[in-house]
Amino acid sequence: MRNLGLMKAIAGAILICACLTTTTDACTGIRLVAMDGSVVYGRTMEWGTFDLHSQVAIVPRGYNFVGMTPDGPNGKKWTAKYGFTGLDVLGKDLIADGMNEKGLAAGLFYHPGFATYMEYDKARADDSITAVDVVSYILSQYATVAEVRKGMQQILVVPVVEQAIGIPVQAHWMVTDVTGKSIVIEFTDGQLKIHENPLGVITNAPNYDWHMTNLRNYVNLSAVALPSKKIEDLDFAPLGGGSGMIGLPGDFTPPSRFVRAVAWTQTARPTDTSGETVYELLRILDSFNLPLGSAEGSGEPASLKGMRSSTIWTTAWDLEKRILYFHTQHNRRVRKVDVSLLDFSGDSGTIIRLPLDKKKVQDVDDITPRK
Repeated sequence: MRNLGLMKAIAGAILICACLTTTTDACTGIRLVAMDGSVVYGRTMEWGTFDLHSQVAIVPRGYNFVGMTPDGPNGKKWTAKYGFTGLDVLGKDLIADGMNEKGLAAGLFYHPGFATYMEYDKARADDSITAVDVVSYILSQYATVAEVRKGMQQILVVPVVEQAIGIPVQAHWMVTDVTGKSIVIEFTDGQLKIHENPLGVITNAPNYDWHMTNLRNYVNLSAVALPSKKIEDLDFAPLGGGSGMIGLPGDFTPPSRFVRAVAWTQTARPTDTSGETVYELLRILDSFNLPLGSAEGSGEPASLKGMRSSTIWTTAWDLEKRILYFHTQHNRRVRKVDVSLLDFSGDSGTIIRLPLDKKKVQDVDDITPRK
């Protein structure tokens, strides 16, 4: 009987691992700075296992939060100092990406196999939250990256099982403020690690410092075309444009996407204002769109009902003008929410939610000449 129980446990573990390895977790985040100093942050949200049913969530000042622990909603209690707008998931108060009224932006990015949180201590439940609370905590409490860096030292992030996936959400976070300052927050071996993010890029596993070291393998990449070369009596010239980027990895793995994100952001065209920078950021992020089932396959057909892409949505946050721009898997028309016009002093007990798509169809402008 003991062996039978062990076999069942092993089988269960194998099943969980199999589900995780077929999950598309290919989110990419970048930051661009305009010539006038204004900052735009944005990201893609990939999840090719089931629809996250995200909505725009508007959280007022004064909203009361309670952190989750393994014992339930008995963690840290805090009240929103700043109102913020974010994109939620699964119809819960789980904010994956957002910006507050001070122009501070934060995004949660999947970090499987490398995120290890603090061990839960019941005696310190009042200081504890879980991974899915982090974005809401940061956006509701802080105005700058410097404040976030200091504030994260005061809390414990502990593992709590998320019912939708059967394990704790393994994550790391990119935080950017209106000055362009950016950090990556990670938990490694139960310890908080905060990395400076001078290039303004994040993907997924492994750890951020590994990605930065890996960039040394691509120091040859350049936006400048390779020169012609003469060998014996033969002249060899590049076949076309883009020869300076030969060797740029093109697969969907996090290390390859990190290298591409750095390459494209560092060679982005100069943009004068945040408005023009939004267009450039969305253009870059479009190159990271992931078709459904294009990498390791997709989940069961039932779980994919209604989905058209593993890239569920893409955001661009104008931190200077406090505007959210986004498009979705259903409609690539860019829509916006002017966060600067929102009344965050409303009912402090209510989160307002707006659908990303009023209709899950692409609107098409028919310009065919008519008689």
